[in-house]
Amino acid sequence: MKQILVFVMLAALLCWFMFAPVYKHVLIVRQAVLQKEVDYLLEVGANGRHGYIDSAMIKDSRTRMKARGFVPGDLVYTVETTAGVGGTDASAPVWRGTGLQLKLTYPYHRLFVIDRLVGITVPSESDRMGATGMKMSEYVP
Repeated sequence: MKQILVFVMLAALLCWFMFAPVYKHVLIVRQAVLQKEVDYLLEVGANGRHGYIDSAMIKDSRTRMKARGFVPGDLVYTVETTAGVGGTDASAPVWRGTGLQLKLTYPYHRLFVIDRLVGITVPSESDRMGATGMKMSEYVP
């Protein structure tokens, strides 16, 4: 009986050691995709023709993120500026020299279930990973 218990414990640990790097890469790739999307939105939103990140740009971003395996409804976009004015209004773009900041977050969901089974303390399913960035607006009327 003792040998069976030892075998089961060792088999569980072996499986965890084999598959842990795989889903850790999922976390790293998700984080990289979030950061890439933030960088792209800031590049487009802060250019000389825009000076804002509006709801249409965010909607297009949700579509791109859905194509990469994200749940669009779980993505949270937060747009701020260094001047304290809203950076989401196309009729009032942010002028050149003002920082446009974007924060994009996404929940971990059930990514760490295997770690929890082994006994490692993990983030809850409602905790969020995120990416943030800031770019100075280049908009000049």
